[in-house]
Amino acid sequence: MTSRRRLFAATILAVPMLGSSAAAVADTRPVSTTHAKTHSKTSAHGARAKAASTTAASTTAQTHGVTPAAAPAKRAHFTNDANEAVIVTGTHSANRHARQSVSPVTVLTSAVLQRSGQINLGDALTRTYPQINVQPMGSDAAALVSSIHMRGLSSNQVLVLLDGKRRHTTANITADSGPNFGATGVDLSMIPANMIDHIEVLEDGAAAMYGSDAIAGVINIITKKTDHGINMSAQTGANAYAGSGWQYQLNLDGGMKLGKDGYIHLFGQMSHSDHFYVNGVHDHRLINQPSYAGASSYTGQSIPSDSNHISSTPEETRENFGLDWGKPLNDDVEFYGSITYAHRHSEAYENYRVPNVGGGVAESVYPYGFSPLETIEENDYAATVGAKGDNFLGFEWDVSSTYGADYDKVGNKNTINTGVLASTCSTDASSSYYSSVGCGTSPTTARAESYSMAQWTNNLDFRRHFNIGHVVPMTLAFGMEQRMESYQIWAGNPYSYVLGGTQGYAGLAPQNAGKWYRDIWAWYMDGDFHFTKKWEMDFAGRFEHYTDVGDTENGKISTRYDFTKRIGVRATISTGFRAPTLAEEHFSAMNVSPTGASGLLAANSSAARTLGSPGLKPERSTSESGGIVLEPINGLHVEADVYQINIRDRIVQGGTVNGQTAIDAIQDMGFSLPGNSYSASGVSAYYLANGASTRTQGLDIKADYTFHMQKHGNLMLSMALDLNRTRLHHNGIGSTGKQLLNAQNIGYITTAYPRSKIILNAFYTVGNWDVNVRQTRYGQTTNMLTYQDWAYPKTLQYSVDQFQKFENSPHWLTDIEVGYRFNKNWHLAVGVNNIFNVRPRRVSQIVNYLGSRAYDTASMQIPMTGGYYYGRVNASF
Repeated sequence: MTSRRRLFAATILAVPMLGSSAAAVADTRPVSTTHAKTHSKTSAHGARAKAASTTAASTTAQTHGVTPAAAPAKRAHFTNDANEAVIVTGTHSANRHARQSVSPVTVLTSAVLQRSGQINLGDALTRTYPQINVQPMGSDAAALVSSIHMRGLSSNQVLVLLDGKRRHTTANITADSGPNFGATGVDLSMIPANMIDHIEVLEDGAAAMYGSDAIAGVINIITKKTDHGINMSAQTGANAYAGSGWQYQLNLDGGMKLGKDGYIHLFGQMSHSDHFYVNGVHDHRLINQPSYAGASSYTGQSIPSDSNHISSTPEETRENFGLDWGKPLNDDVEFYGSITYAHRHSEAYENYRVPNVGGGVAESVYPYGFSPLETIEENDYAATVGAKGDNFLGFEWDVSSTYGADYDKVGNKNTINTGVLASTCSTDASSSYYSSVGCGTSPTTARAESYSMAQWTNNLDFRRHFNIGHVVPMTLAFGMEQRMESYQIWAGNPYSYVLGGTQGYAGLAPQNAGKWYRDIWAWYMDGDFHFTKKWEMDFAGRFEHYTDVGDTENGKISTRYDFTKRIGVRATISTGFRAPTLAEEHFSAMNVSPTGASGLLAANSSAARTLGSPGLKPERSTSESGGIVLEPINGLHVEADVYQINIRDRIVQGGTVNGQTAIDAIQDMGFSLPGNSYSASGVSAYYLANGASTRTQGLDIKADYTFHMQKHGNLMLSMALDLNRTRLHHNGIGSTGKQLLNAQNIGYITTAYPRSKIILNAFYTVGNWDVNVRQTRYGQTTNMLTYQDWAYPKTLQYSVDQFQKFENSPHWLTDIEVGYRFNKNWHLAVGVNNIFNVRPRRVSQIVNYLGSRAYDTASMQIPMTGGYYYGRVNASF
């Protein structure tokens, strides 16, 4: 075996068993190097490093695809903690540790994420990292996807990488009003959670390095890569207070050799979640109502008032598969790749329909009423193949190709089309009530629509280390990227859309279907200069060409200066952009409620233009940040960074109208209104527009310290704080002369995110025991809520101009997990999240639609699920 191959074999990482005391780390610190070694052939840009540290924590990640050169002058500051990983995100330098980075980077290990007690990766990040939050309850198809928000911005403004390669996004667009409106971010639940070694979060604008979407930050998921071992885990739990929401998850992964010097690692995961129901929800229509109520009371047979289950979480079953491999072809070239696949079946409740819905035509099918279920069958897959080496005209190089796609089939069950059952239904094509599927019968299930989002990305990257004048070490990196994106919509079953469509969710008609493509070409260059041992500067520039929205140029300048081994300062200024997604440009839909409907109009459609839509163009951003890194005493690490993100031409919900204007626009898109009893004021229409300029300002503070108490164990303490505020600086004007954003939509992008969030964590290990205690405080959120069916006077009901201000007060959540290691192979943990069963504030009845929406579902604060008890067992061989 050559010396290079011996180095490869000697440094294959050994991943610790998840949740074990052996993998004990603080919440924002990586896995111990006693259990993980760096793969010598990969690092910051993906190829093999000539001098990669064998004492660094596990990573074989790529960011642009090129291996870092031998490290420039080693810094004489901030002693490298043996537990601190070498990072590969946001830097081109080799052997760079998180606390040495020019831009702030947080590292979250798989053990930390597993101790969150969550089986969904987005929820686990929310539990362990203060800058990320999720919406507690989505509406319609948005309830069926896992979207994260970072620094108060939407999931569209967070770039997700898998081993440094751009991850494709979901095809499932959020079509309902709220903080994530119009987003098709990366669905993290489609990545096997047990595939993760650790996650690096770059807390800075990075469009100049990575391209579109990297405005709020970058999440780089680093996968396990070992050639040996088998790891298994199983977790189950439920909400003990509500008696619902049972979950389980099964994980299995293992590595094996690929020849004498390669590896292959396989991952499998299965999870299931039952519906969680909010107790104490009573449908207005089934109880005594005031005379001015906007929804008619049901006066037929007695029906329980808690029959409406829309305040719930979806039922979901998910299967995930992953594969990683690496194989040296010779002393200079390695072949590598990865595959992920996930399937999801999920069902979410829509509002309960009383038996006489649609004039009573459904009563013969559902004599006691019915609750439609919106369903999704989703297949998500991605594959990367590449080769990398370290000697092409003196440059390290990486060439790779990644294809990823998400296909969704959205449907309805427990539903019916009241329009084709109504007496007005006609088979005469000249009639305004014409039904192409006939009249008198309706199925109870229907496919509403299908859509797919695909992304094919090809990268070529180079890197080389130079010494300028034998004095100034520098690293030069440059490369190019070609990306093809496609988006396709298939119309639903005709029963799902004719004459208003199926109850709960109306399908898409043929005129809403289509397929759209675009190509993106990008070139970048980055230079990292160490002018002295204490002073570093990094310059990056990127040019991108989009075949549908034009060109963009972006740059970034970062610097860091270390005064002493205990005090360093850093700062960055950068420009960025986010191109509108193909879904934002072309998606349209209509959602049907028991008393009305709302229509999302395609941004570039004639219907949207009649309401003032000017079409879409890229968002532009300017970001500044500055911080200080301290180690006042050995082992006490403190980082504080302030940041500001200015976004202009921000894509938001705009042009909301109701009444006859909305009805005309919806019909212009080819939709028919439902056969329900509704008033014109209950029908609204809206579209996506570059309708705002915002400024987001914040402060992040992180600190950690470990007490080593000999025979009394180790106590690792950490604190992470995010203060965040977004303000609106410009409200766009549509072509009709009206402002695009009303007060409610302004709140969605400014105050729906917590003003502050702090996570305090203590992890104690002694003997075979480990205990984790986490305290999380969520700051206040404020939203403007729509007046609903019990509002008085009646003119307030469903208004798009007048709203009730609702403040969700700050809350503390307490999480506890206790674990015990039986031997080197087996570990058991039991825990409870939110042990005191803290819930959000309930809204008043005048803004509680049909009495079924107990909470402000647009608030990005604490979940509505309350206390969750769970048990987990881990095994490693």
